[in-house]
Amino acid sequence: MVSTPFRDAGRSGAIRDILETSYRNRNLLHVTAGSGVPLIKNSIWLVVRGMVKLEAVTMHGDALLLGLAGPNEPFGEPLTNVQAYGAYTICDSDLLCLSCAEIEQSPHLAMAMMQALVSRYRQAETMLSLLGLRRVEERVRGFLELLAQDYGQACETGLRLNLRLTHQELASALSTTRVTVTRVLGVLREEGWLQIDGQRHLVISHLPKRR
Repeated sequence: MVSTPFRDAGRSGAIRDILETSYRNRNLLHVTAGSGVPLIKNSIWLVVRGMVKLEAVTMHGDALLLGLAGPNEPFGEPLTNVQAYGAYTICDSDLLCLSCAEIEQSPHLAMAMMQALVSRYRQAETMLSLLGLRRVEERVRGFLELLAQDYGQACETGLRLNLRLTHQELASALSTTRVTVTRVLGVLREEGWLQIDGQRHLVISHLPKRR
């Protein structure tokens, strides 16, 4: 199994503190769930609240899940060379748009942005390493562990994922089929490793709770 260490809460808090101090009076863009986020040249979006999925469209017209951006994580046109790249909110989200010029002019903001990019880089590396696993079950387990440890909320039975991804989106992220993902999720539920709560959220049962 690929290691997916817990996110450094201290760094995440530092990023949030810098942004709140520097941009307290800036207006946030509120985007409802399922909406596309415009990618603006030489500008970077930062997720303040909510979650954004990053996708590309293959030459065959299939959607490919490239990654996720959660609170205090950046995405945007300057951060990708992928063709047909798009960003879509998974839930109602508040976003902050920063130009590359203002990031360059503020050492504190530039440092906070670098820390945020480190988080996204680690996520991307982990997702790539998961694709190297031969067994699809290991890929699904590893991906759900990554999501739970990065974005999960502690509950009585483990870590709950408040974001919702379809079986097809999971399949596209892990280079497999929707039918296979559905089968593996069923197996994980039978084992007790995975649960579904009353609000249809996934709960990863056998991971240590966040402190």
